[in-house]
Amino acid sequence: MNENTMQKTIAIIGAGNIGCSIAEGLVKSRKYKPGQIILTRKHTELLSTLGERGFLLSSDNKKAIAKADTIILAVRPAQTDELLQEIGASLTNEKIVISVITDVALNTFYSYISPTVPVIRAMPNIAIAIRESMTCLAALPEHKAALLEAVDLFNLLGTTLIIEEQLMVPATVLGACGVAYFLRAIRAASQGGIQIGFHADDALHIAAQTAKGAAELLLKLNEHPESAIDKVTTPRGCTIAGLNEMEHEGFSASMIKGILRSFEQAENLYAKHDKH
Repeated sequence: MNENTMQKTIAIIGAGNIGCSIAEGLVKSRKYKPGQIILTRKHTELLSTLGERGFLLSSDNKKAIAKADTIILAVRPAQTDELLQEIGASLTNEKIVISVITDVALNTFYSYISPTVPVIRAMPNIAIAIRESMTCLAALPEHKAALLEAVDLFNLLGTTLIIEEQLMVPATVLGACGVAYFLRAIRAASQGGIQIGFHADDALHIAAQTAKGAAELLLKLNEHPESAIDKVTTPRGCTIAGLNEMEHEGFSASMIKGILRSFEQAENLYAKHDKH
């Protein structure tokens, strides 16, 4: 981040789970203080514990935007049109607008605001609260400078990847919904661990750390999963026996089918409410 970060203010419009997670991650990065982050919600009493820690709370979106340099929109898709009708005139060229709203395209925003306003689409996941998010970002070519500022921001919160806008819904499924898929896999592994003799807490600890180690192998060694698998499978061994049984029961196929089903749902989240 540039040296002016300490003077910047961020308004998070719609401080639900993902909005609050972004706020938590930014403070944990030590590049932002709670007093630089405004959280908006109709019922601010739901954010009272964050207010006690120094985050600024507001139920007035326009006032929050007026005080901010960067605006993060984190409402539900169904709330998008009403929100943009309310705040559209407040989103001016000198501000950067970042949307983490699922399935709402850039052309929807530009039907309410000037195309000269830099709008960035971003899709993080809930690991952003511990600065381990995979965040994909997209913007119009003319807003490259603002896009790079958004990349800098989200690099404080994990890893980023700039993608084409048409891949934002797939990014939602693989990167955001994907957290739940892997958590379910870890849960299943821990249940298996209980059945073969471990206490529940120990089984979960082993399963979670093993999953973390497997992911780090791929990320740090830039290795293909099958190459790594080959290193732990031996002829007539217990690993290959277990893997083959899982595949026989549809492990990979069910994961792929689940991703495709989530995609079908995700690409219609806003369309169901589209009035344009």
